[in-house]
Amino acid sequence: MSMLVVVTENVPPRLRGRLAVWLLEIRAGVYVGDVSKRIREMIWEQITALAETGNAAMAWAASTESGFDFQTIGANRRIPIDHDGLRLVSFLPPNEETDKNVP
Repeated sequence: MSMLVVVTENVPPRLRGRLAVWLLEIRAGVYVGDVSKRIREMIWEQITALAETGNAAMAWAASTESGFDFQTIGANRRIPIDHDGLRLVSFLPPNEETDKNVP
């Protein structure tokens, strides 16, 4: 068993309901729990199947340099990269259309 955190944005209510079965929603779209690897993989399958146009990030405790690992799905400026065996996050250039909507 290991600590698991899932953060979702703009996902359908049915996915949020599925996540709430296994994890505690501590803020809107933020879920935490202590689950086995098998359950974590099943949760990720549900996220990839049901996220539609939303996005999600899932992080869990792991025996890596940083002490955790993570994966993401959906459109987001932050993308995971591997740098010499260390998972980091890179930022994509801003999207002009997105910037027009920001006050």
